[in-house]
Amino acid sequence: MEYVKLGNTGLDVSRLCLGCMSYGVAERWTHPWVLDEEQSRPFIKKSLELGINFFDTANVYSDGTSEEIVGRALKEYANRDEIVIATKVHFRMHQGPNGAGLSRKAIMSEIDKSLKRLGTDYVDLYQIHRWDYHTPIEETMEALHDVVKAGKARYIGASAMFAWQFQKALFTAEKNGWTRFVSMQNHLNLIYREEEREMMPLCKEEKIGVIPYSPLASGRLARDWSESTYRSETDLAQKSKYDAAAPTDRSVVERLAAIAEKRGVPRAQISLAWLLQKEPVTAPIFGATKMSHLEDAVASLSITLTPEEIASLEETYVPHAVVGAIRM
Repeated sequence: MEYVKLGNTGLDVSRLCLGCMSYGVAERWTHPWVLDEEQSRPFIKKSLELGINFFDTANVYSDGTSEEIVGRALKEYANRDEIVIATKVHFRMHQGPNGAGLSRKAIMSEIDKSLKRLGTDYVDLYQIHRWDYHTPIEETMEALHDVVKAGKARYIGASAMFAWQFQKALFTAEKNGWTRFVSMQNHLNLIYREEEREMMPLCKEEKIGVIPYSPLASGRLARDWSESTYRSETDLAQKSKYDAAAPTDRSVVERLAAIAEKRGVPRAQISLAWLLQKEPVTAPIFGATKMSHLEDAVASLSITLTPEEIASLEETYVPHAVVGAIRM
């Protein structure tokens, strides 16, 4: 396993991050394909054995049960000082006017609940899951600063927003002497590259660690175009992200298939290898519901794509509607 610094920090993270949205209680989530605790634990244990020390979840995943499962497994299998736990806050966790968002009240309440579920005194990376259009960014940034100063989080990060919003948050923190975001968890893969226009250059300039989610486009970059899975048939979020652009994405997937076949490796390895060479990507966040998913992710670290292969993979991409940085 390779280890790198997360952005402009001294924190060492594995070059791959295990995304834990796939683990939880299906009945308490919109995704019926998630794995329960008994099914999930082998993946967390194997990740650790492979050298992965970076684990990402969120309070909203399976109504908090993802945090519970991840917390119990890591407590049993890992040394807390050597692992990096990331979680997120924003989406609705309970009914009522203060059940979601990034107000001071919501952040202070949700960090304590996440820590309890995770069974730890602190998280290494506390991230805002989306931009809150109804709360002043000054209130959000000061609350996050206070979470860090209280010892409940070591670093803070952001996810899925417009570049102007991220820049505004960075400026607000710097102006007031508050804790600064060190990472951006954004949506980036071979069939969704809109982040390359503004967010990626901003992160490179500001020395922000980039930890992209959905690196395999919910599996669409790992299988034949015509092949379907239980997840592809039931995951409404996946459909909303990728169905509209499917006709134009097909050519990219066909290029990917050709290169993977020529090299004699699974498509997932090529897809991740492409993402790993994008600056300033620190660690793609990948999901694993089969052991082969873990094996392919680690194998991708050993693949160096040629300039010709990269050009072929990127050549037929066309602009997409923005997905992820949503208005609410």
